[in-house]
Amino acid sequence: MVITTDCLLAAPIVTTLAAVPPGLDLEASFEAAFQGFGLSPGAAHLLWLPLPMLLVLVAAVVGVLVNVWLERKISAAVQQRIGPEYAGALGVLQPIADGLKLLFKEDVIPARADGLLFTLGPVLVLIPVILSWLVVPFGQHLLISNVGIGIFLWISLSSIQPIGLLMSGYASNNKYSLLGGLRAAAQSISYEIPLALAVLAVVMMSNSLSTVDIVNQQSGAGILSWNIWRQPVGFVIFWICALAECERLPFDLPEAEEELVAGYQTEYSGMKFALFYLGSYINLVLSALLVSVLYLGGWGFPLPVEWLAGWLHQPIDAPLVQLITASVGIVMTVLKAYLLVFLAILLRWTTPRVRIDQLLDLGWKFLLPIALVNLLVTAALKLAFPAVFGG
Repeated sequence: MVITTDCLLAAPIVTTLAAVPPGLDLEASFEAAFQGFGLSPGAAHLLWLPLPMLLVLVAAVVGVLVNVWLERKISAAVQQRIGPEYAGALGVLQPIADGLKLLFKEDVIPARADGLLFTLGPVLVLIPVILSWLVVPFGQHLLISNVGIGIFLWISLSSIQPIGLLMSGYASNNKYSLLGGLRAAAQSISYEIPLALAVLAVVMMSNSLSTVDIVNQQSGAGILSWNIWRQPVGFVIFWICALAECERLPFDLPEAEEELVAGYQTEYSGMKFALFYLGSYINLVLSALLVSVLYLGGWGFPLPVEWLAGWLHQPIDAPLVQLITASVGIVMTVLKAYLLVFLAILLRWTTPRVRIDQLLDLGWKFLLPIALVNLLVTAALKLAFPAVFGG
């Protein structure tokens, strides 16, 4: 799926970790194949560069289609309905039908709206979310850019999205849209701080901001080395904040139809309207992937890789072992992510929507102090038990 280029900015893997299998380096294999045809290393690298971005875009769009179908079917099952049935087998073509319908709808811009800001708003919502996929690892070498500050790069990119929502609400010249944009900005500020503190506790244990290093730090003893056992409070804080950042129920206050018609997207139609939902669903899958990377071992299988190599009677760096571990790594990362997506969809129909004052109280009065205490306790445990908490 997503492919790799290890950047020079990548932080070194912590020396206290056990030896990590090299995995499949698809970039090196691709460039070596083209160099065999007489191309220079620079030309081979230029041919490589568009491929991972194209694959990320395809993976993100396919992830959205799967997500929309799952949302419809799971929601129907919760409500004892059938859901989409006739657009393809089990309704799998229904998301494509929805997309085509929005594609051919008329794009209307209100007469008194600011046309430039009205158009830029959905773009600012979508582009940072897609760029954030650059740092999501599906394997040791299965990512686009292993930058040394990968996880904080995601946090910084996610902070751009509320600007697009506020811009859309303001440019619409509609009081409901403006209130929705202001709510989105307030909600994002409230929940980004505890989310960053929860991430900082994981970073402290991993001694690195690289998403690859964070997964490698959880690879020592299979499922027992996953961060969810050492950071259960951080896991809950991160997941709550991620749902708030994605504006999923019970935190969809910027779009509350009972109060704001549809919030910041009230005046939008056609593809501009679709971009908001595209960004929301891509962000949900992205957040689930990052929870998998930070707390559930990422591409790691519940059993250590050394056991697999022993069963196959192969060395740990054998091509067969690398191929199997790379394939299993992609499956495990996606499986963990979609289990979390399933949980998010269930929460939509099992929890009531909170009020805006309750939303802000939860972020500032509860999650923020708990995240601070969790960070201090993690620092203390790191000093007291360095072997377990990454001293």
